[in-house]
Order: sequence, then C-alpha cells, then structure tokens
Amino acid sequence: MRRGEGQGSHTPRNTGSGSGFARKLAAMRESCQTFAPMNVVFVLLFVIALIAAALKGDVKTVGQGALDGAGSAVTLAIGLIGVMSLWLGLLKIAERAGLVEKLSRAARPVFRPLFRDIPDGHPALSSMLLNIAANMLGLGNAATPFGIKAMEELEKLNPTPGTATNSQALFVAINTASLQLVPTTVIALRASAHSSDPAEILLPTLAATSCSLVVAIVVAKTLERIWR
Repeated sequence: MRRGEGQGSHTPRNTGSGSGFARKLAAMRESCQTFAPMNVVFVLLFVIALIAAALKGDVKTVGQGALDGAGSAVTLAIGLIGVMSLWLGLLKIAERAGLVEKLSRAARPVFRPLFRDIPDGHPALSSMLLNIAANMLGLGNAATPFGIKAMEELEKLNPTPGTATNSQALFVAINTASLQLVPTTVIALRASAHSSDPAEILLPTLAATSCSLVVAIVVAKTLERIWR
C-alpha cells in the first residue's frame, strides 16, 4: 500500500510538469508565429545590407544610413500625431452627431457589390469612404487616420483575428491603387520646384490611377474566389 501511495503521489507532479512544458511549448509556438513573416523580412534585409557593406568595405555608410532612417521615422511619426489627432477628433464628432451612420448608409449602394460581408450602417464603411475621398483629393496625411480607423473597424468583423479578411485585403488594394482626381500633394511639390505648369499632371495621373484601381479590384476579387 505504501508503494502504491508513493507512486500515486508522484503522478500529479509528472502531470503538472507535463502541463507546464506544454504551456511553454505553446508560448514558444505563439512567439514564433508573431515573429514571422514581416519581422523576418526586415531582419534579412538588415543582415544582407551588413554583408554587402562588409564585402565593399563600407560598413560605416550602412550604419549612418540606419541612424538617419531611424531619425526620419521618428520625425515622420511625430508629425503624424497632430494630423491624426485632428482628423480622428473630427471623425469622433461626426460619429456622435450621427453623420457617420448616414454617410455609411449613403455609401452602401456603391460599396455593397465590393464589400458584401460588411453589414449596413457599419462604421467601417464611413471610414473607408472618407479614406478613399481623401486619397482622391491627394490628401495623404488626412487619409491615413481614416484608413487606420477603417482597418480597426474591419478587424472587429474578422472571425479570425490576425488574418486579413477579403474585405481588408480589397480595401488595402483600393487604398494602394489610390484613385487621384486632384493630386494636391504632387501639385504642391511641383509648384515648390518652380514648375511652369504644376497641374499638367491631372489627366495622366487620373488615367494611371484609374487603371491601377481597376486592376487592383479585379485581382483582389479573382484571388478571393481562388483562396477561400
């Protein structure tokens, strides 16, 4: 009986250690999944740059470029804080005033054939519409907070968080194609560079971005049917 009791007393310890090991293994797998794939790409780019610089004997330039890039990233991030605060604040005011819901319902006939899995009146529709409208006017800084808000709202409808849905992928494709009616930013840059006719790019830009938008939608919808 004592031997049996002794063996029984050791069983919970083995089970506890086994479950602890299983938890650690699951945590390691989760950390590996969160590490891939974009972080791997960035690490590989950095390693390849170091190897190339070492072969050319110009490691100092790579280090200086990395520091300059980090400084530029911080400057860009700080500059976006004010813009994002302004537009997200206006969006919150419009949401409480009921304008967001009305805007999303008005945009539903246009978006319904493309985004069938988004319910009527969902806040994602209005954020997507505002993002696309800002991009059409060439207001990239104003479009950024609306795009982020739209992705956050779309993520709430995502049955598998962390994996992009068809609507998210299509929205990114449309956002990247970025139909430009008035490329305000580019016109301003051309004017600052003393161009003789800063606005002469209107028609070429409209034609190019229209083609890119059609291709983006067709490819996204085609891939949506292939990979379900």
